[in-house]
Amino acid sequence: MRLDLFLKKTCIVPQRSLAKTACDAGRVLVNGRAAKASASLEPGDVVLLQFGGRDLEVRVLDLPQGNVAKRDTARYFEVLREERRDRVDRVFGTTDPD
Repeated sequence: MRLDLFLKKTCIVPQRSLAKTACDAGRVLVNGRAAKASASLEPGDVVLLQFGGRDLEVRVLDLPQGNVAKRDTARYFEVLREERRDRVDRVFGTTDPD
């Protein structure tokens, strides 16, 4: 399944176009490598999304077939790490005040 489609169907991002934009900007990594929106995902892949003021790292558990109800999205991925960045970190790229 395409990376951008997985991110949309599992409600990780609200729109497929946002997933593509993040990929084009190099803000999405699959197994540690920058990935295009068209990258193919398999169960076991690790996706890191750095977008919207947060870093979200998930492991793909299963690939959805068709549309997914929001209440069922947890079946398809496992959150490994989630960090929110404050505004200063987003602007300057660091949380170190010095």
